[in-house]
Amino acid sequence: MTTLFVTRHPGAVEWAERQGFNIDRQIDHLDPAVIQPGDTVIGILPVNLAAEVCARGGRFFNLSLDLPPEARGRELSADDLEHFGARLEEYSVKKTT
Repeated sequence: MTTLFVTRHPGAVEWAERQGFNIDRQIDHLDPAVIQPGDTVIGILPVNLAAEVCARGGRFFNLSLDLPPEARGRELSADDLEHFGARLEEYSVKKTT
């Protein structure tokens, strides 16, 4: 079982380290084909990728924030993430036909 943190943001990596999360690999982009049953994926993913993680038997934890509009579109530091209430929330996502 592997824990992947999908982010390209240094502030998010530092935030996760401060939280003491046990992350096996930090990656910029997720190839869902690598997900094995029992793997954990942390990050902010498009819903179709989150659904594929879940369909492959993985767990998906969204990095959720209470981000005001004026803070969007800029690089956030670990301090910013803490200020905006960063937290991991588990979602089970399923594609319907």
